[in-house]
Amino acid sequence: MTIHPEHPFQAAPSDRDPVRRLRGRLGGTVTLWTTGGPPLPRAGLTVSSRMIATGDPGHALALLDPDSAFAETLAKSRTAVMHLLSWEHRALADAFAGVSPAPGGAFRIGDWVDSEWGPLLSGVSGWAGVRLVDGEMPVVGWSVLANAEIEHVEIGGETDPLMHRRGRYQRPADS
Repeated sequence: MTIHPEHPFQAAPSDRDPVRRLRGRLGGTVTLWTTGGPPLPRAGLTVSSRMIATGDPGHALALLDPDSAFAETLAKSRTAVMHLLSWEHRALADAFAGVSPAPGGAFRIGDWVDSEWGPLLSGVSGWAGVRLVDGEMPVVGWSVLANAEIEHVEIGGETDPLMHRRGRYQRPADS
């Protein structure tokens, strides 16, 4: 077996979508969005394409995979938890992104507690409880846009945030 430095299933640079390549160069902190709880099943998705809009109330905007269990459950529950992930959460982020195995399901990784907005991962540096605004999530490109009001925020000490740029996790230069 040979291990190559490049991803074995990645298209050649000339065959890649230029808009997706541009988005990949923006980079940013990786978030994990979770939702559900009785009677709905728990669901989660690693999200790198998101924005926070300040205001009263503030809004969290996220581009989600429309075919994901998370998007389907969020449309029903209307609430979610947006977690800020740290370097230590790389395996968790990959499990929720569906790019690495998670025997028994991704919620078997880490310690979870129920919150008003959905499953909350213990020990994250920050999180927000959000509620979708009225209406359906519109299609934007290949995604659906979740526009959620921020109802609750908890911020702890920032330690080694998990960054994503050009398809890879990175640590900030000053960490």
